Amino acid sequence: MHDEHAIPNFDESDESATPDDLADLPDGASRRAVLRTAGLAGAGLGLGALAGGTAHAEAPQGAPAAVASAAEAPPRKGKTMVGVPFERRSTVRVGIVGLGNRGGSMIDLFLAIPGVRVVALCDPVKDKTAAAAKKVTAAGQPAPATYTKGDHDFENLCKRGDIDFVYVATPWDWHFDMARTAMLNGKHVGVECPISLQLDQLWELVDLSERTRRHCMQLENCCYGKNEMRVLRMAHAGKFGDLLHGAGAYNHDLRGLMFDPDYYEGPWRRLWHTRLRGDLYPNHGFGPVSNYMDINRGDRVTHISSFGTPALGLAEYRKANMPAGDPSWKETYIESDRTISLVQTAKGRVIRLEHDVSTPHPYSRINSLGGTKGVFEDYPERIYIEPDHTNDEWGDFGKYAAEFDHWLWKEHSNPPGGHGGMDYIMIFRLMQTMQLGLVPDFDVYDAATWTSPVPLSHLSIKAKGAPQAIPDFTRGLWKKARPGVDSQKPKA
Repeated sequence: MHDEHAIPNFDESDESATPDDLADLPDGASRRAVLRTAGLAGAGLGLGALAGGTAHAEAPQGAPAAVASAAEAPPRKGKTMVGVPFERRSTVRVGIVGLGNRGGSMIDLFLAIPGVRVVALCDPVKDKTAAAAKKVTAAGQPAPATYTKGDHDFENLCKRGDIDFVYVATPWDWHFDMARTAMLNGKHVGVECPISLQLDQLWELVDLSERTRRHCMQLENCCYGKNEMRVLRMAHAGKFGDLLHGAGAYNHDLRGLMFDPDYYEGPWRRLWHTRLRGDLYPNHGFGPVSNYMDINRGDRVTHISSFGTPALGLAEYRKANMPAGDPSWKETYIESDRTISLVQTAKGRVIRLEHDVSTPHPYSRINSLGGTKGVFEDYPERIYIEPDHTNDEWGDFGKYAAEFDHWLWKEHSNPPGGHGGMDYIMIFRLMQTMQLGLVPDFDVYDAATWTSPVPLSHLSIKAKGAPQAIPDFTRGLWKKARPGVDSQKPKA
């Protein structure tokens, strides 16, 4: 995994990194990354960059001027990427940037798909790159080119002429730069969550995708979960009636992993808890519910109101588990232990989002959908829809598998890889759309929408829950229905 190394804590009131801050950096740390991150709060998380736009999104009624201006869309600089297919190709040539926990395991899935060749690898940790390269040759493919010369060697990988798709699995600080570089070098790019943490950068990725005619995608694996895809097809079949509300979350106790010096390459993930108060990881919950409601495909999200608890969990865990003198004792945590957001759509629907990685609790993405005919709730899975169920008693969700399981899960009933197989289903489908020259299941507009709660929830919490406008990244094209993850099986 790409290593940000130890980055000093910057309180949210800091507007820039001082020379003294930079002097405290350990050897090999990226000063550019520190400057970028330290300026995040002072820049208003990129909201000011939207001034002067011409296209307008619907702002919350009575919203202050700052919120209304955030809803403005800058003028389009290229043609829309809505409905744009990939170029058909028999072999997809892949470059992978970041070979830590995520990238080092996802490479196995790329190698398992016929017609996919891994041609280049990048990570400044040479041992990880070498281990990944051995997997490539063990799969019977030629030895890949490797890029290990520092933080910016990914730029050289992106310049290669024999890569069609760049997969990015690095710390969050680097996602924007890497997606941007890939597109500027003519590559389609898929990025792990979140695709960026600043609103102006989300707009820049939208504009670059349109200008370069390259797809830029948030690789949200939970959209391909078996339950999620079944609920999606049931929703589209009208089983829930008119949709009213949904909920999604990332409630996952990560305290042990965030303080484990060997799990993450440096404390990069924990350090985000010293920078932002809002929902740091909305995509796993927001993506699937957006699909259920056809967000950007007939409806759109208009604004978000967020509330956060005090930040106590990480400090308590540190007190109980970390020795005196550990570098973590210099950190001040401001990220809410639990963030709860309410998102409104243009059709009046409500989506609840939650984020909690700092307190003890079982894993849950909530994954709920309700309408005029009933409701589904996950963790544990249960369903109640009329006329199938009566007497206020939950029904068996498994009874809907035969009729409503997605064709991808019927074709790949026991997929390899982690997260119950959803990782493989996602990569298989992405590579299939590239090989057959199809429109991808989701695009840069979805990526920007699903990630926008990161900066906007932070601003809403700081404003005591005041609604923040969510921009219309499609610039009005959300009103047109179009296919998404609920795809038809291609004829070949």
